[in-house]
Amino acid sequence: MDDRVRLGVSSCLLGERVRYDGQHKLDRYVRDILGPYVDFVPVCPEVECGFPVPRPSFRLIGDEAAPRLVVTKSGEDVTERMLAWARRRVDELAGEGLSGFVFKSDSPSSGMERVKVYNEHGMARRSGVGLFARTFMERFPALPVEEEGRLHDLGLRESFVERVFAAKRWQDFLQADPSLAGLIRFHGTHKLQIMAHSPSHYRSLGRQVAEGRQQAFGELLGAYEHGFAEALRVRATRARNANVLYHIMGFFKRTLDSDAKEELTQHIERYRTGVTTLVVPLTLLNHYVRRLGNEYLREQTYLQPHPFELQLRNHP
Repeated sequence: MDDRVRLGVSSCLLGERVRYDGQHKLDRYVRDILGPYVDFVPVCPEVECGFPVPRPSFRLIGDEAAPRLVVTKSGEDVTERMLAWARRRVDELAGEGLSGFVFKSDSPSSGMERVKVYNEHGMARRSGVGLFARTFMERFPALPVEEEGRLHDLGLRESFVERVFAAKRWQDFLQADPSLAGLIRFHGTHKLQIMAHSPSHYRSLGRQVAEGRQQAFGELLGAYEHGFAEALRVRATRARNANVLYHIMGFFKRTLDSDAKEELTQHIERYRTGVTTLVVPLTLLNHYVRRLGNEYLREQTYLQPHPFELQLRNHP
């Protein structure tokens, strides 16, 4: 298995001059901060579809649910050309082992949400989805996707990167050990991570695994993948994280003295009430896991769901 995460990305975000005006939209967080941890698979729908650089701009018009892609000035309709290319491209991307995609915001081809759609009077509503982005998300509904602009929100950034690395671990499981025993192990190592996001999904996914022999394994895998991705899309809250932190602390109730327990409790409560960030109590708990040893906790992805160097658990 390849240890590197493969991430689809709009080419202009890497600094490639593929925009309609011959410019780029370099995003330094994507290229310079995420870059060392991923292998990018760049995609530019317009260029790959055969349009030149520079080129006339495009816009979406008509029905918000199924808009047409037209050349802004001439009105030439290029919808079918773009859609035919998009369908071929997502077929190709299915073999790339992607763990997620970062789209260019506001793009009529690549915008993930709130793309302008113009009516017959030339008035725009931010209610559309780019043609390629829609095709991609329909083909890969479980894969995490984001836009570069939304990644500047620290909470959304952490959520996206966490889901990307979780998707990579799921793909590794499918390659290495696609069996019921393997699924039980996968679920076991992700229990606390799922619990921090959605206790209801934690319970339902646990039932699916426990009753795994009662349905065809392929159906079980599909249902679990959907539920797992859905669970991690639920934003973890301070309250749910604090519950998980106390749950981990419970493993050391017989090995920590009263002073150590009091210190841990203080750090968890400071995090729960917004005084400190999640990394503070987690650092102490990771210290106890290493020092005192607990095989179950060592394997929990919750304790390090993504590279520590990305500092995603330091935000308020």
